[in-house]
Parts: sequence; C-alpha cells; structure tokens
Amino acid sequence: MSFDKYLYCDSLTNYSRIKSREVMIGTVPVGGNNPIRIQSMTTTDPMDTEGTVQQCLRLIQAGCEIIRLTAPSIKSAKNLKNIKDAIRNKGIITPLVADIHFTPNAAIEAAKIVEKIRINPGNFSDKKKFEFKKYSELEYETELKRIEEKFVPLLDVCKRFDTTMRIGTNHGSLSDRIMSQYGDTPLGMVESALEFVRICEKYDYDKIILSMKSSNPIVMVQAYRLLVCRMKKENMYYPLHLGVTEAGDGDDARIKSAMGIGTLLRDGIGDTVRVSLTEKPEAEILPAKNIVRYILLNKKSVKIEELKDCLVDPFSCQRRVTNNVLNIGGKYSPTVMIDFSAQENITRLSFIPLGYKYSLDLDKWHVRDRACDLLFLGNRDIGFPPPSTLKIIFNYSKWKTKKIGYPLFSKQQYLLEEKKSETLNIVRVFFGDLDNVLITKLKRSRNTVILFSAPRLNMVGTTRTFLSQLNSFNLDCPVIFEKCYNEKSKNEIKINSSIDFGSILLDGQVDGISISSRSLSILELNELSFNILQASRTRISKTEYISCPSCGRTLFDLEKTTAKIRDATSHLKGLKIGIMGCIVNGPGEMADADYGYVGTGPGKISLYKQRKVVKKNIPTSQALDELIELIKKNGDWVDC
Repeated sequence: MSFDKYLYCDSLTNYSRIKSREVMIGTVPVGGNNPIRIQSMTTTDPMDTEGTVQQCLRLIQAGCEIIRLTAPSIKSAKNLKNIKDAIRNKGIITPLVADIHFTPNAAIEAAKIVEKIRINPGNFSDKKKFEFKKYSELEYETELKRIEEKFVPLLDVCKRFDTTMRIGTNHGSLSDRIMSQYGDTPLGMVESALEFVRICEKYDYDKIILSMKSSNPIVMVQAYRLLVCRMKKENMYYPLHLGVTEAGDGDDARIKSAMGIGTLLRDGIGDTVRVSLTEKPEAEILPAKNIVRYILLNKKSVKIEELKDCLVDPFSCQRRVTNNVLNIGGKYSPTVMIDFSAQENITRLSFIPLGYKYSLDLDKWHVRDRACDLLFLGNRDIGFPPPSTLKIIFNYSKWKTKKIGYPLFSKQQYLLEEKKSETLNIVRVFFGDLDNVLITKLKRSRNTVILFSAPRLNMVGTTRTFLSQLNSFNLDCPVIFEKCYNEKSKNEIKINSSIDFGSILLDGQVDGISISSRSLSILELNELSFNILQASRTRISKTEYISCPSCGRTLFDLEKTTAKIRDATSHLKGLKIGIMGCIVNGPGEMADADYGYVGTGPGKISLYKQRKVVKKNIPTSQALDELIELIKKNGDWVDC
C-alpha cells in the first residue's frame, strides 16, 4: 500500500498546524483553531470516589484540561456518576473521560455519564490470543460485521447522550485479526482505528478523536503520519490525541515523550497531548506544557523557503547514506561531541563526567558505554595523554601549533588554509553558509565532517533545508548537529533538545550530536546526549524500561516496583524490560521488550519472554528474583 510522502504535513520547513475539525468534549473544544489541550489520567481505584475526586482536583490545579479515568467493569462505570457529581458540585466543569478495555457493556454505561469515552479497537470486541490466521476476503468481511454488531449499541448511546469518543489504538494491543493481516506495524495500527471510524461514519456519528500510541517513538511517529495521509485521502479531518505510551519515569520518560509528541506537533500534527509517566499524575502536566510551549515558540521563527522535495521516507526511519570519516558517519552509530572549551584546569579527574576514569595503578583508562566520542577543547591545553578512543578537537589555530588531535575550522579557515589533518577535519557551518566555493571544496575531501550549528528556533526546518542542499549537490559527508541552549531551566533544556534532536534522529539524518548549555553540568550534558540517542533507538547504551503510568486497573505499586527492578537490572545494557500494571497492553508491549513483568491479579505477577508468558501468578514477593532468574536462564544476565 503506497502513501504520498508529502501528505503527512502541510510544511516540511515551517510550523503549520494541520486543520482538523472541531469536536466538543463537554464544554472544551478540541481541534480546529483551539489550543492544544493537555490531558492526564487518574491512578486511583475508580470505586474510591473521594480519592479519585481529590486526585482530579490536584490535576485540575496543575493545569490538566481533560481527565481520563479507568472503568474496567459495569460497576465502576456506574460509579463515574458519583465522581462526576462530586466534581461538578464544586463548580468545576473539566470534562471526564472513561477508559474502556474488553467490556463494551461498561462503555455503554460510562457513555451515559461522562463527556467522552475512550475505546481500544484492539480489544473492544476481541480477546487477544496471539493466533495468526490467513483470512479470505469473505472471512474478513464477516469479522468486520461482527465488530459492527458489537459496536453499534455504543454508537447509539453516544449519539443519544452527545458523548464524544476517542478511538485509541495501542501498538501493544492490536487484535489478532489486524496482526494477521498487517503484522505488528504502524499501518496495522492505522487500519485498526479506521475499521471503527468507518462504522461510525456509516451510522452518522462524527464526534471522534483518534490516537496511535506506542512505547517506541519511531513506531508512534510513523503511525500518526500514516494516519494523517490516510485521513486526507478519505476526506477525514478528526482531531488527534498524541502520546508515547508506557514511557516510564524520570528523564528517560520525559525525553521519549518530548521526542515523539514534539516531532509530530512540530509537523503540525496533534490537537491534544498526554505525557505518560510512571509517577504521580500531576507530574505529567508540566512536561506536557513545556512541549507545547516550545512548539508554539517555534512558530515565531523566521519563515524558510518551502522545500519542494521530501528527502526522507516519513514512514520508515532510514539513515542518510554518508561517507564515514574514522568512526563518524557511514554505518557507525551517531557520535556524541561535548564542548569542553570553557573548562578550567583540565585534569584526568575532569574526564570522569565524560565516561572516562583513569587508573593510576594500571596506567589505564576505563571507558563506560556512555563515554563521549569527541571532545572540543577550543584553545585549551591538555597536559596528559587522553584516552585513545576519545578524539580531541582544537580550534584550527591551536591545532596548527600543537599538531595533535584534530582541527575545527570556521568556513573561512577551511576555504583559505591549506594545512589540514590527513584523517579528520571538522568545519563549522551555519545556515546559509553553503555556496559553490564551499561545496567544491567539500567535494574534494573524503575526511571532512560538517558541524552544522543550528539556530535558536526552527532547528528542524533549517536542518531539513540544509540537508536538502547537500543532497542536491550529491555531498555525502557526515554531519554532526550542534545547538546551544540558553534556557535557565534544566527541565526545559531537556524537553527542548529532545524535540530538536529527536525530530531529526527519527528522520534518520544524524551522524552525531553536540548539545551545550551553561545551565547543565558536563555530566548532565553527556547523559542527556546519550539519553536522546537511546530514546531514538539510534544508539543503545543502557537498559530500557517500558513501564505504564498506572491507573485504577493497576495491581501493584508501579513506582516502587519499577524502582526495584531498575536497581537490580540497570547494568544490563541493551535489554528492554516491560513493567505493566495489568494485561491490557502487557502481552502486546512485551513484543517490544525482551522481558515482561505484568500484574495478573492481586499480589500476583506473570513473567514474559517477549510475547510469551513463561511463568504465571508468581507472588509479588518472589517476582523480582524470578525475573532475574529468567534473564539468567536465557543468557542475558551479566554481573555488575
């Protein structure tokens, strides 16, 4: 199935929000010309009316505009009325959303009470068995008829009570039917939702919002882009809700969420957002606000001439083909460059935050997995031999006198100076610097790396234009992207850089990154760089945790459990461990994880190896030890 790669956004270079139709959620309009709305979800038991109300009030105070609550049963769905009444009696009109999985009858009850319901097309009328079957055309039509029969009663109630619906696909809970037909793919996610949308349209129901969530930002971004293309082709303009599901906690979750959500918002896709954290719900609001704020700030950037050609396939993450210079470019993972030029009194101890530790007894450097690759010293001196794996970069004038390390040229120096390194030269280029003279010089060299210095705003648009220019001249030299952040808030820097660098990493256009800021320490800059590469899955340097944000279905304390599992397994580089509060997305997300830890009953845990359950109903007190034993049994354990 082919898609026009130009349909997924209105502009490749400038912020231009795609115009969706306006849909009301109670009194809150979503889509159209309305602001991008911020959502969250409660974690309390839906039968705990007072606890849920109090959590809703905290969310509203933090700035949450739409609140979702789980309703796993008819009884809990009916109790939504008590929760809603208590909130409305306080004069608060924030709309409530019921989250439904597996139980169409609960959806019908909830739709009579709350302003919006969310259904998951992967499990609304299907139970996942991981059974694959080749369907004939008639058999597939029969399946769609069966779905329609189960779905229409809910549509009737939504129409009667003027209730909005989110059809929310999750990568981890695609139905066996979709998996058999399309595989575990972004296209399968899109088709899963559109099956239900077409039924809605058949029965003249259009109060619809759509979402395509995944714990993998690459899959999530591609799915939304495909959805936009498909909707445009079918003359659909429904609002979109964005989120990276099961993002986890801490910096990793915020970076992964900013990358996925920010990449799409930057391309004008999205009308509501949620940052899913394995933390208190209120903690989700500030990062969501910061993501939206930064996107809107980029609206103010100077307009760039529109690109006539899309360099990359927006539906697949394919690396730009470049000539490798040493370990930069080509098939090598993106490099990390750290600016050390402002450091005073550089000693061997100064290298510890960079991932290098010197042993005096052994006269040897110990190198961490997250050690930077290039270190820019500017005009600084270094009085000892650096680690052999670390490339030291000097300003050209300093390098010319020292004759060690590698030179960084300005454009003018690169054009005029004849003396260059025989192995690696780096030339700093700004937007608008490319001209025929520089291009001719670059074409003659096979050992030059471009350091593209991004402007304060619209890094994505300028980067796409710059790379388009390189492509038009058939220049395949590697490019490292650098940007300095002047924000004082550390959290804002992490969000903003994740959006900027994440967007171009997900497009496959990056050979290296260099992030600088006076507000972050060298250790924080190095960790941030590797965390961004990890989130984009372009360079894996540590364990990845796929953990859900908790809700009323959760069967154990997710925050404490995630912390315990992290403490025991954080040294297992490259391993992906899923930690799920219940089975809604658990088995499916295990397909993206190497091992899964899933709540299956009060005090009971089941362990998975990818999609396959290998141990059932283990007491919570024994589950971590059993998980470690399972990892060891499969040969994936290493001692600290």
